[in-house]
Amino acid sequence: MRMSFRWFGSQDDPISLPYIRQIPGVRDVVGALYDVPVGEVWPVDKIAVLKKHVHDAGLTLEVIESVNVHDDIKIGLSSRDRYIDNYRQTLRNLAEADISVICYNFMPVFDWLRTELWYRLPDGSETMQYDRSISEAITPDALLEQYASEASGLSLPGWEPERLADLRTLFAKYDGIDAGALRENLKYFLEAIMPVCEEVGITMAIHPDDPPHPLFGLPRVVSNRDDLRWIVDAVDSQNNGLTLCTGSLGANPANSVVDIIGEFAGEGRVPFAHIRNIRWEGEGRFYESAHLSSEGSLDMYDIVRTFHHAGFDGFIRPDHGRMIWGETGRPGYGLFDRALGASYLGGLWEAVDKGASA
Repeated sequence: MRMSFRWFGSQDDPISLPYIRQIPGVRDVVGALYDVPVGEVWPVDKIAVLKKHVHDAGLTLEVIESVNVHDDIKIGLSSRDRYIDNYRQTLRNLAEADISVICYNFMPVFDWLRTELWYRLPDGSETMQYDRSISEAITPDALLEQYASEASGLSLPGWEPERLADLRTLFAKYDGIDAGALRENLKYFLEAIMPVCEEVGITMAIHPDDPPHPLFGLPRVVSNRDDLRWIVDAVDSQNNGLTLCTGSLGANPANSVVDIIGEFAGEGRVPFAHIRNIRWEGEGRFYESAHLSSEGSLDMYDIVRTFHHAGFDGFIRPDHGRMIWGETGRPGYGLFDRALGASYLGGLWEAVDKGASA
């Protein structure tokens, strides 16, 4: 297991690489280029600069999150082949920098959704919360305005203003796209890029839908065990993998996260994992809790033990965290609580590892 930490770059992350270097057990950074428009080729020189920043801080960069998939590919427009060609070239350029894993998603329009970014918990910390009844009553435009006003002046991944500048036009393009069509467009994309992935040694790791159900009438096809099974079987390559996010899958109590880990990590199809806890508050409601099992609704020890027993040797990161101790910044991506989460998960791994060898 290799513990990692997401970083948004020197221009847009208040957390510095030297601070990340001080988190016990963290030696890997999960990064990306955020100034390249979705669908365009990532330049070799920009990738090299990012790699050098991380390396000079005494850290490594082997995981990219995300190389976003253009909506024309998800919709299946005639222009998708041009964007797929660009994606393949980006894969080759990233391979030159020894990138081995790419986390991506196939969610229409929005990468994730929360109805409150600064949900105050009884201990005074703040976290992100989701209430399905609110999401079903609010318009996408209103939500975009809310995020813009609450994001502390920092960009939110998946909610880039330039991409979402004309939501009505983007939604109109998805008219008539149901789950079956979206699934076939995902298969088309994977079949097109897998030969390059196999050639250059990059594993694609699709992220589950967050939250795992349709939003605003848009379909979702990465929400449960059956969806994941369809994806890995549709294009049967070891380079076609999963980002197993316990928080996203766990948002639906019907998903047995531990069983899903045992099945797919046991098959070697999970190169990357987001491990975080959530607290269910009732039907369609949850918030992102501290990582400890006692703080949420997921058994983190059982999750880590299952990864270990499956022989998992990939990358993990603590994913989202609360904002604690007066920290401000990008919601879900403060330093302190994610550092606590990394240390906690590292401790669980050590306990399982030593118990297994006793």
